[in-house]
Amino acid sequence: MFIEAALFIIGMILLIKGADLFVGGGRGLASRFSISPALIGFTVVAFGTSLPEFVVSANAALTGSPGIATGNIIGSNIANIALVLAICGILNPAILNPRDPKNSGIGKQTGLMLGGTALFCILAWTGTLSIGSGIILLIGFTLILRSLWSERESEEEIQTRRGYLDYILTAGGIAAVIIGAHLVVTAAVGIAIALQIPAFIIGMTIVAVGTSLPELATSIVAITKGQSGISVGNLLGSNIFNLLFVMGIIAIITPIPLDERGDLLIMALFSLAAVPITMAGEKLTRLISVAVLIGYVVYISHLTGLF
Repeated sequence: MFIEAALFIIGMILLIKGADLFVGGGRGLASRFSISPALIGFTVVAFGTSLPEFVVSANAALTGSPGIATGNIIGSNIANIALVLAICGILNPAILNPRDPKNSGIGKQTGLMLGGTALFCILAWTGTLSIGSGIILLIGFTLILRSLWSERESEEEIQTRRGYLDYILTAGGIAAVIIGAHLVVTAAVGIAIALQIPAFIIGMTIVAVGTSLPELATSIVAITKGQSGISVGNLLGSNIFNLLFVMGIIAIITPIPLDERGDLLIMALFSLAAVPITMAGEKLTRLISVAVLIGYVVYISHLTGLF
């Protein structure tokens, strides 16, 4: 237990510092290429913070533990909205103001995230993600990226360019975040297995929340630095990467069984909560965020048998 505790603490330190570097580098890249912070968050930052989900899910699927793989992806997408986005809305509802120029494009990104979620749920409803399903998911992912890139021009210029240091900060931040998340998840899973917790529950709870820690750390750091576009874009983009890219790649490599239809519906419902959280306006955002967070706590408590 001492080793697991030490790994957990080291992992958290790497997560927090890595997220700080990551956001700083992302701001610089947005300025360098005249791209909005929301688009940087939706693409570069989202891809980086989704790497833990990709690595964990691919490894689980290929080593005969599809329950951890699917539970991780479904649980991570739920956590990104019901935990991370809700916490952001509670801590600073002003950053989710739809009339703020920094949030330009978030409305469209929310719609694309819901569209990607709907596509995944339709394909997964058959009970198995086949090679054909994986190809469709990747096509949908490509179309979404193309749609976003066609409107890549930023409406505001961020004066935080640092030359090649932006690339170093972004890459270093990604590395620290991924390593930190791996250490945290490894320690948590080790404890869970020792307690004989079922694989799908481990995936939906400990692994899902653990692999969502990069999104949580990055988003909270972003809002403290006033980069709401990076924060929200990161969460919405991560959900699309998880469902369309990660599950698309894995499904092409090996068929993925998906029998948890109830959890698919819950993921869809929590994803829909992103609409009122990001569009309700500052006065209602905190109240809605609290309600969504409470719903998440109840759901996790039910999964783990605590409620």
